[in-house]
Amino acid sequence: MTEHHDDFDFEPIPGLPELPPEEEKILWQGSPSRNSMAVHVFHVRKVIGYFALLMAAQVVSGLYDGATAAVITTDLAVLAAGGGLGIILLSGLAWGYSRSTIYTITSKRLVMRHGIALPMSINIPFSKIDAAQMVEHSNGTGTITTQITADNRLAWLALWPNVRPWNFKAPQPALRCIENPQAVASLLATSMAAAEGECIKVAPVAVNNRPAKDTRANAGLHGAATA
Repeated sequence: MTEHHDDFDFEPIPGLPELPPEEEKILWQGSPSRNSMAVHVFHVRKVIGYFALLMAAQVVSGLYDGATAAVITTDLAVLAAGGGLGIILLSGLAWGYSRSTIYTITSKRLVMRHGIALPMSINIPFSKIDAAQMVEHSNGTGTITTQITADNRLAWLALWPNVRPWNFKAPQPALRCIENPQAVASLLATSMAAAEGECIKVAPVAVNNRPAKDTRANAGLHGAATA
């Protein structure tokens, strides 16, 4: 199902390890939003909140113990430095992964090129996608996760961070934190329908690649938006 390429010194088309056949058309390419990756993948806001609570607890503890203002200030400076370093590192990772990741939808497949230290390309033919679900974030970006057929499995670590969190047993490749997710989900649905020669209903959030008679999935677009 998949092809892996570990050397991207030369790409005939950004995001693709080789030129697609003439009958295969590139329909869309995109990359994760850096800011959205920082928030929803690397959880920068949660880290900020965590260190803010630590600093507040440090102030309360210092006052309770009768520490001087100088001691409290020094302790806060240490915490602030640690928190700032962590935020810088996480923001740097978000920038690196968003810059090195390119998602491609063609008329026949989904291609995910990603990786900073060890870049690779993963090709997922539409015939290997049972279903997909989209979640829209409060900032307008969204994530589309795909459910792969039972006879095909990908390594969770090989996909990260372009994978649905915590689904280790059955990893679901994901287009993380992309702009205009509704439009991309609609395009994916219609592209799979055209490739399979099946009528797929496009509704608000997720796509399925199987006809209604197939009990594994009902054809359509489903799901719910979340903050």
